[in-house]
Order: sequence, then C-alpha cells, then structure tokens
Amino acid sequence: MYKVLTLPRDVDTRPLRQALWAHRIGHRFTEDEEGYTLWLADPDQYQQLLQLVERWRRGEPLMPQGRAPRAATQAPAWSMPFRLAPVTASLLAACVAVFGLMALFGDLVIAWLAIVPLAVARGSLVVGDMSDVLLGQPWRLFTPALLHFGWMHLIFNMLWLWYFGRQIEALRGRGRMLLIVLLSGVGGNLAQYATGTVLFGGMSGVDFALLGYVWLMSRRAPGSGFFVPQMLVVFMLGWMVFTMTDMAAAVGFGNVANEAHLGGLVVGLILGWYDSARARQS
Repeated sequence: MYKVLTLPRDVDTRPLRQALWAHRIGHRFTEDEEGYTLWLADPDQYQQLLQLVERWRRGEPLMPQGRAPRAATQAPAWSMPFRLAPVTASLLAACVAVFGLMALFGDLVIAWLAIVPLAVARGSLVVGDMSDVLLGQPWRLFTPALLHFGWMHLIFNMLWLWYFGRQIEALRGRGRMLLIVLLSGVGGNLAQYATGTVLFGGMSGVDFALLGYVWLMSRRAPGSGFFVPQMLVVFMLGWMVFTMTDMAAAVGFGNVANEAHLGGLVVGLILGWYDSARARQS
C-alpha cells in the first residue's frame, strides 16, 4: 500500500470513500492521532485518485456517470450499504433476520433451514436425508449458512462478511460476489454434512472463502486493488487450525464446523487463483 495523504479527523470522508469504491480504486483508510490516512493499492491509479480528491475538495460530483447517488430525501442513510454492496448487505440482513426468527420460533427455524429435514417424534430427533433435499428442498444446500447460534457467532461472521464482501463487490462486481457466496456456501455445507453432522450453521465457511479469494487476488494480482493485512490472514487461518484441535474444546470452543471452514476456503482459493491468473494476463 502507498501512502497518499492525511486528512483532519473532523473531515467527513464518506463521500470520498464511496466514490473511490465506485471508481474501483483499491484503497484503505487508517486512523491515528493525526487524522485519517489514505493509502493506495495500485500506484498506476495515483493520478486518478488525486483527481477524485481534488474534485471532492471542490465539492464537485464524484460518482461515475449513471451511478450518481439519489438525493438524500430519496435515499435514507440505512440504504447506503445496499447501494454500495447489495449482495453483501442483503446477506447480512438475511442472517440478522434469521437470527431474530430463531429467537421467536426456536427450533422450527433450524428444522426449516438445516441441510436436511429435521423433526421430533416421540422425544427423538428424526433426520431426513439428502434425497429429500435434491428432490424438493434444494435451498437447504445453502441455508445452513444463515443460521447462527449466538450473538458472538453472528457478530464476528458479519464483520468478516462485510469487510471482504464489500471489497469484492466494488472491485469485481456483484455477480462474482454472488458466485463465490453460493459455491462456498454449498461446498462448505456439503463438506460438513459429509462428516455425518446435520446440526450446524454459520456464514464462516463463506467468510473463509472470501478471505482466500481476497488474499490470492492481493498477492498474485496486486494491481487488482485488493488488500488484506497479512496479520489478519495469519489470525484467521490460525484460528481455523486451532478450532480443529482438542485444545479448542478444552477452552469452550467445541462443536465448530471445521469442515465447512475448510471447504469454503478451498472454494475461495480456487476462484481466487483463477481470477488472479486472468488479471495477470490482462
């Protein structure tokens, strides 16, 4: 990353951030006691970035033609995430909604969204099989990713979903983001189901796919604009390995869908390798 400039802390940088993503300029803002520092991923975009900064300082329109934001009266603040990253924001909203429904209806929601049909008969859990899913309930291949079993589970998964998903939508488009989510969600869920587990859930398999994709794009095609701190990669991969050990259960982190994490990561790495190879050739 290349340092470009530092802005005072009392400056509203939101219009500039939105414009940089809209123009697909890979960047990062950091904050310290001096203010906000703007970093650039691709030095070839330096002049384009400076032009945007100058227009922003003069109060001129910043968005590309055809993508100008609607007037504030027509676009409430809560809708901004859906305009910046519609796939990511919709997934986040769906997970929060499902979490709320689980609080209201409990196991009924889990039975409806689990990877195979579930029911309780005479005090025992009755488990369906994959034929029920393939013949009439295909949504179950993905919907376990929407289930979260606690506030911390939900918050951390949504944090990584927003961090990585926003980058991918801005730099590769919503179509690529949707493809990664669907393939990694289904792939991770099937990997977990293959171990004989039916009660699992969470967006973490997708999160690991997004991590793998962004990391490979940033390493193999630095001009693509993607960026992820190396320590974050080390932390997330280290966490995945840790939850696979007996030590995780000993400190209260048992019943982790490790195979879903690994399956999602593999999908993200495959797609990241493919897209980064194409980016290097262009």
